[in-house]
Amino acid sequence: MDRLDRCEKIEQKLVADFSPQSIEVIDQSHHHVGHAGAQSGGGHFDVNIVAKSFKGRNQVARHRMIYAALSDMIPAEIHALSIKAHTPDEL
Repeated sequence: MDRLDRCEKIEQKLVADFSPQSIEVIDQSHHHVGHAGAQSGGGHFDVNIVAKSFKGRNQVARHRMIYAALSDMIPAEIHALSIKAHTPDEL
């Protein structure tokens, strides 16, 4: 599976679980070439997501929600995630 497909797969899973107002998934794997995680094939991704479902939850809880939604991709397809998760009211 190529990197673009992974970004699309991540986005599809998060859209299905959170119905976000906005979402952006960026592959940052090229910045980590030679990193131990890159050797296993897992990529590094930035996720920026705005969804009402994060309301009333702190950042740790939001990150856990996202990791749970993507659990079947970790660690084989995703080695690392950088997450920015907000509610529409926080922007």
